[in-house]
Amino acid sequence: MKRFFIVATLLALTHTSFSQSLGYQDLGILFSQNDNNGSARFTAMGGAFGALGGDISSININPAGLSVFNNSIFTGSFNVRSSDIASNYYGNILNTQDQFINLSQAGAVLVFDSAFSSDWNKFAIGFNYRITKDFNDGFLAEGNSGFATFTNFPLDINDPALVYDFADGQNFNNRYNGKLNEINIGFSSVYQQKLHLGLSLNFYDLNFNQISTLSEFNSDIDGNELDAFLYQENYTTGTGFSANLGFIYRVHQNFRFGMSYQTPTWFSEIAEDSNITNNEGFFGDTEIIVSNDNLIYDNTSGGFFPSQALIYQLRTPSVFTASSALIFGKNGLISFDYINKNFQRIKLSGDNFSNENQFFQNELKNTHNFNIGTEWRFDRFSIRGGYSFEQTPNTTIGLNNNSILNFSDVEGYSFGGGYNFGNFKLDFAYTNNNRTAAYNFYSGYNANPTNLTIDNRVFTASLSLSL
Repeated sequence: MKRFFIVATLLALTHTSFSQSLGYQDLGILFSQNDNNGSARFTAMGGAFGALGGDISSININPAGLSVFNNSIFTGSFNVRSSDIASNYYGNILNTQDQFINLSQAGAVLVFDSAFSSDWNKFAIGFNYRITKDFNDGFLAEGNSGFATFTNFPLDINDPALVYDFADGQNFNNRYNGKLNEINIGFSSVYQQKLHLGLSLNFYDLNFNQISTLSEFNSDIDGNELDAFLYQENYTTGTGFSANLGFIYRVHQNFRFGMSYQTPTWFSEIAEDSNITNNEGFFGDTEIIVSNDNLIYDNTSGGFFPSQALIYQLRTPSVFTASSALIFGKNGLISFDYINKNFQRIKLSGDNFSNENQFFQNELKNTHNFNIGTEWRFDRFSIRGGYSFEQTPNTTIGLNNNSILNFSDVEGYSFGGGYNFGNFKLDFAYTNNNRTAAYNFYSGYNANPTNLTIDNRVFTASLSLSL
């Protein structure tokens, strides 16, 4: 057990401790990501709206698109997300399935025509709420790495103490909850019916928590058994702010291009409460049972539940988007967005985060992502399709990058349709995106991570009303 105490203490100095929960470098990446939630039309077209506008969800990419609207409109969307996560831990595969229902987006655009003779002939104001990141998910991993980390019973009175250094198996149960919500207030105007300019202010509300339990089953040379259970939890809340600035230029009635810049999101205060603090040498609520003794070790006995609170700041990367669109009259369109996001710009402050900030600079990268979308209209009916590609921010995947959770690139496919009833529209979309990940719940040891295959299927329905 001495070896465990030494390793745990050393790792605690870098904020990660002996932890199966996400470290601050992992949280910095997680809080910088975007699920691209929006209206059904937006999601069906892969989110490629940087040069299109005319959809309330485009305010998240390029607020200049607000003045593309010809009339005021309200749009609200619900989505149903089905999550399927398969974990592979030393050859043992387990599947976890969940389903979540959300009000994913709600917003309105108010369009005002200029009452005066002016080159600026239209002005629009947009308000939108959306779920930027839905954290709700979980998985179960089970297998045998051959590594035993809980090798002693703290209440052992034998001399010498028994050593339970034969690993019989491990079990890891992990659950995330919470959301990163976003509210946008945008302004846009059009100059000479060709140049659309826009600005939006974005406000964020962060709620995240992780609950994980590591169960380890070991034995000694005589077959005596030790069962250990380590429970960790953290609750995180915060608020943030960013701004978007962009333009769309109509080169020709059939072609337009746009550019936008979103500032970093500044989370001025993130508050975390966690039980991942040193409690008799264990970083979390711990229970240990041995087969040759009637005693049970529990470091929370007597109602002793130590916790620690930390307040810190986070700056996420800025986002640059370049877009183009081909418009085929009222028949259809094809759009393309290129998105650049440099995860090396993530920065934590408010405590000693030098190791985490060094990780961001050395082991993350500048990502190049793109979205493609198309829409074709047949009188009142429209069909749509899209494709999206998002690069992983990690330069390496696995144990070498000192991160607990590592994601691969993400590919997403989408399609949908809608019907225009005149004063209101109904739209539907189906999106499927998949990725792989490696989760190393034995931070500080050479055990392999559990390999995750993550499949998300999202059905979105939207109602739009002309105001």
